[in-house]
Amino acid sequence: MRKLVLLGGGYGNMRILLRLLPNNLPLDTEIILIDRTPFHSMKTEFYALAAGTASDHEVRVDFPESDRLTIVNGEITEILLDEKTVCLDNGERITYDDLVIGLGCEDKYHSVPGADEFTYSIQTIGKSRETYKTLLGLPAGAVVGVVGAGLSGIELASELRESRQDLKIKLFDRSPRILRDFPERLSNFVKKWFDNNNVDVVSNSNITKVEPKMLYNHEETIPVDAVVWTAGIQPVKPVRDLNLGCDTTGRVLINQYHQLPEDEHVYVVGDCAALPMAPSAQLAEEQAEQIVKVLKAVWRNEALPEKMPEIQLKGFLGSLGKKQGFAYLADRTVTGRIARLMKSGVLWMYKWHNG
Repeated sequence: MRKLVLLGGGYGNMRILLRLLPNNLPLDTEIILIDRTPFHSMKTEFYALAAGTASDHEVRVDFPESDRLTIVNGEITEILLDEKTVCLDNGERITYDDLVIGLGCEDKYHSVPGADEFTYSIQTIGKSRETYKTLLGLPAGAVVGVVGAGLSGIELASELRESRQDLKIKLFDRSPRILRDFPERLSNFVKKWFDNNNVDVVSNSNITKVEPKMLYNHEETIPVDAVVWTAGIQPVKPVRDLNLGCDTTGRVLINQYHQLPEDEHVYVVGDCAALPMAPSAQLAEEQAEQIVKVLKAVWRNEALPEKMPEIQLKGFLGSLGKKQGFAYLADRTVTGRIARLMKSGVLWMYKWHNG
């Protein structure tokens, strides 16, 4: 029996499962999914879990059920490409014929002293739970620092403001303005929301050190009661340990078929893959659609297309609490209630399509 092994149950591999099961898998092929949890976690909503405005149940859905699918729960410690084997922390070793690496990312601390030790994270559902316990356990008037004003930092800071009106929130942004790579209208809308809701946006910041109860921004010391780090990502350690070719951000270089250039049986999907676009759930799903087409062609011994179609993304949606939002779609800016309803609708549709 041929084994297709999927590492990680994120957006990319979830899409692969839904496209191959139940009727698009050759009879001589089985799928083994390895993930630390028995369910698919919607990482784009971890900010709400950490802020306490969404329950654990709301940010996960079940994996599909099939007698062609085996789900193995465990922590992946090593990927042995030469042996076509994946090693788990319990000593189990799983072999594969085809492998899709979709293990996602973890925080990148940019060598800032104390950042890995004294900050909280929203990169996994487990870490988001820990962040929730800390943030919701803070006393009134406590100061929370959110380092990094990308989409995750913006959504966390705004959702936390709605959850805890009594907290003082500081959002640290390295740029002179929020979302500087997008139209100024979008930046101004987000900044105005933060101003109106008493979230202090610290522009042109440079966090040089983190200590318990203290942040260092340039030469300034800022007392804090908790810090959440959203200032950069990198592939998880088992992927970094492969020592493969990578781009400047550490993401693994792949060919147009999303395979390792040196191994056509290994695919990389999602945050680990080096692509010209920023990592996102949408990008992982579009990659997965192409990987499924490549796998089916390979299994049928068909020639692969000379050139794969270019991935086209629709844009992005962001929330500012439960009532306001912002979007950048087809080079158009949408802000306010409509943008928030659009994001809620996309989330509802995702849950519906995924059972």
